[in-house]
Amino acid sequence: MQSNEQHLVWVVAEQDSGELADVGLELLNHAQTLAKDVGGEPCAVVAGHHTAGLEKVLIAHGAKKVYLIQDERLADYTTLPYAKCIADLAREQKPEIVLFGATMLGRDLAPRVASILRCGLTADCTDLRIGDYTDPKTSEKYRNILYQIRPAFGGNIIATIVSPEHRPQMATVREGVFPVGEPDDSRTGEVVEVEPALTQDEMIVTVVDRVKAAKKVNLKGAQIVVSGGAGVGSAENFKLIRQLADAIGGVVGASRAAVDAGFIEHDHQVGQTGTTVRPKLYVACGISGQVQHRAGMQGSGTIVAINNDPDAPVFSIAHYGIVGDLNQVVPKLIKAYKSKE
Repeated sequence: MQSNEQHLVWVVAEQDSGELADVGLELLNHAQTLAKDVGGEPCAVVAGHHTAGLEKVLIAHGAKKVYLIQDERLADYTTLPYAKCIADLAREQKPEIVLFGATMLGRDLAPRVASILRCGLTADCTDLRIGDYTDPKTSEKYRNILYQIRPAFGGNIIATIVSPEHRPQMATVREGVFPVGEPDDSRTGEVVEVEPALTQDEMIVTVVDRVKAAKKVNLKGAQIVVSGGAGVGSAENFKLIRQLADAIGGVVGASRAAVDAGFIEHDHQVGQTGTTVRPKLYVACGISGQVQHRAGMQGSGTIVAINNDPDAPVFSIAHYGIVGDLNQVVPKLIKAYKSKE
């Protein structure tokens, strides 16, 4: 499929019960930069039932055009009808780029849409840029290609993936990679109401009941994160991390090694396979700082690292480093902080 001359950059804005997911607004913020680089327009696509009103939020966050796909059969997310609606609209409008959040919904929906449109898809991107590309085999040159950047081989390398010959160029992007832009209610945009063409072939799944469990921790929205790694030693010893977080008004994070060891639940995991965070202060306790973890926290305002290994990779990105046993250092930090209150 070829894109049209408008070079539209789409963000599929995820919503649940009329509430937009933050990742859609994060992507819309970056879509404005991508659209400018390709000479196009940032657009949002939102599907569901009773979604009226969301277009105002999306326009305030930079969408020049919002496609509203509303139907009572889309009230609850199921793969087939959502995929058909978005793929049908893409065939009609021919966007240059289509972006999804790398959420549970996005990871389910994006591959199905890509399969229908017979185009490529790069999953779990941590950056997106526009650039030129020359095919090393044919020497053919392509302009304004989407560079889809993500960790690969367990995070040991950063891969840049391109899809120069097929449109749309599609990617899922991890939550928290891009910041949410400031909304501007003075912005204007076009709202396009889309009538979906659904048949019984797509409605083979019925949602009988929904059970939603609230997250135990809001890492992405935290201004202070105190994380523990394998160096904490045990689940029992993680109480030190909690005490420090409580003392300075932060939330508890963890490395994958700590989660895999059973020290703490996955909801607290920061890194490539966890949550990407950008707090004002990030305290890494007993975390070696492998690239998988750094990918999820290196955008923090100030990074403080505590580790008994002076050669730990985390010190290469830390603004302040403390070489020592966290069992001795953390209690002293808590005492020093409380003495200043």
